[in-house]
Amino acid sequence: MLREKTKQKMEKVFLNDKLIDINKACISVKDSGFLYGSGLFETMRCNNGIVFCLDDHLDRLFSSAKKLSISNTYDRQFIVDAVYKVLKANELTDARLRLTLTSGPMSASEDRGKSTLLVTATDLQPYPAEYYQKGVLVVLCPYRQNVTEPIFGHKTTSYFSRMLALQMAHQKKAAEALWFTTTNLLAEGCISNVFLVKDSVIYTPLLTTPVLAGVARKSVSKTAADNSIKLLEKDLGIDDLLAADEIFLTNVIMKIMPVNSVEKHTVGDGKVGPVTKKMQKLFDNYIETRCSKS
Repeated sequence: MLREKTKQKMEKVFLNDKLIDINKACISVKDSGFLYGSGLFETMRCNNGIVFCLDDHLDRLFSSAKKLSISNTYDRQFIVDAVYKVLKANELTDARLRLTLTSGPMSASEDRGKSTLLVTATDLQPYPAEYYQKGVLVVLCPYRQNVTEPIFGHKTTSYFSRMLALQMAHQKKAAEALWFTTTNLLAEGCISNVFLVKDSVIYTPLLTTPVLAGVARKSVSKTAADNSIKLLEKDLGIDDLLAADEIFLTNVIMKIMPVNSVEKHTVGDGKVGPVTKKMQKLFDNYIETRCSKS
């Protein structure tokens, strides 16, 4: 007897004002995000059916939209509802979500039309366990962040240079590339914030470097403060990076990723350090607490 094939359920996305099959989702050829990168995005994680620090993601989105004059015709509750509708439609409790907001189709007049809103969700695929047990290699990005560039410090859809640098890092078998500013200050990774540990104190670049105000970055700072772990924001350079006892990277998907090598330089003794290990456990517990239905 031939077994009846189970029909695969079509992935649903939320586009503008409704749920739709992913293969039917279309945006205007005049969309400003598509044509000029006039848009913002948020990458989020969901555990146990609850989006981790959703308020922080939306705070950043709304703040950046205002500062960069990116049109946002959707209110906060509408976006929250859209996010959870996508999770429910795709029957996901542990997920990676992406929220994209653009200024919408370009208009010949100065009057702005409706913004484009897209929310997608897929299974949450973790990084390899080996990365967390042994650490990863990072390289130095050959490009520089210009402190006068208006989009730095914001998560815009103009991410080509980041993706190019990350692709170059992957070609060198590295997990990430670290950016410096034109004034030689350590900034961030292509898709992560960076933390250094020296003499059991954690250091990270100032937001005004500029760096992205990462949601995981904020959570790490809060977790450290709640557990009496000293964490300082300050200007950092290449000497600080190479002198660090430990280095780790953060974003909401990777959580806390230890670094064992910078180019050919070995960080500390080449193993995951005690402060990083402690922060990994504390951060995992923080996610579990924030995503607890109780």
